[in-house]
Amino acid sequence: MAPSFLSFASLYAFYLRRCFTSSGLSQKSINVSDETTIHFWAPNQLHQTKPTLVFIHGFGPVSLWQWRRQVEFFAPDFNLYVPDLIFFGDSTTKSLERSEIFQAESVAKLLETLGVEKYSLVGTSYGGFVSYHIARLFPERVEKVVIASSGVNMTKKDNEELVKKAKLEKIDDLMLPRTPSDLRALFGVAVSKRGLQMVPDFFLNDFINKLFAENRNKKVELLRGLTIGQDDAVNISSLQQDVMLVWGDKDQIFPLRMAKELQKLIGKNVKLEIVMNTSHVPQIENAAEFNQIIKTFLSTSPISK
Repeated sequence: MAPSFLSFASLYAFYLRRCFTSSGLSQKSINVSDETTIHFWAPNQLHQTKPTLVFIHGFGPVSLWQWRRQVEFFAPDFNLYVPDLIFFGDSTTKSLERSEIFQAESVAKLLETLGVEKYSLVGTSYGGFVSYHIARLFPERVEKVVIASSGVNMTKKDNEELVKKAKLEKIDDLMLPRTPSDLRALFGVAVSKRGLQMVPDFFLNDFINKLFAENRNKKVELLRGLTIGQDDAVNISSLQQDVMLVWGDKDQIFPLRMAKELQKLIGKNVKLEIVMNTSHVPQIENAAEFNQIIKTFLSTSPISK
């Protein structure tokens, strides 16, 4: 492993932390129960006139790596909270619970402990699973929900087809790459642009060590503990809130057909916005359009029930 001063991943993480702090956020950790500690980014100073917005990251690197462009864009108008889910970064638990429902309850407990009574959610991929359950379990607290690139309606067959598409044996080989070839497979289905084939292995190994190796066994348990995608049939409840689905037209992890199916399943007040020429991470690949979609959605009046 390269020392930090020779590691591009470490240097870029330093830059990302500067972006978050320059946006008025600082990192903290608190115990939300006797067993569970959550690390998160929060405003240095709360503004009572600003609404609250919570960003929940997907499976992969910690929140710092997934929400930089959103933090910079939304910080002037919202009180932002950006947690690391359990077993990502410094968030941890002694509990044996591993489901996305437990993640949802832990994030909701974090916000309750901080005195945040009302908030809107933006969750991507695995974070979309978590956001869905927070909105379902705590409808009195959640105002609006953005679910991005997240197959909440995933079935067991969808899961199996994804692994086959990536030409790997298990879902954790895809979501938690061990080797440069594994990382290339992940980028092959997650990003629309192709560029990793020419990147040398030592460079990719640096990212794997910094972003995927920590708590790997625990993260495998999280994948095994998912309630979504374990059955042949979809089994989800509708949501009471206004919901925005944001999807890349070239998403290979959760294809666009899943977004259209989810729009019909998840509730009456659901809109779908498609980001063109984008795959699984529109918040990174096309951040300007992604941010504008969310800003418009959050600023409009609620759809009458």
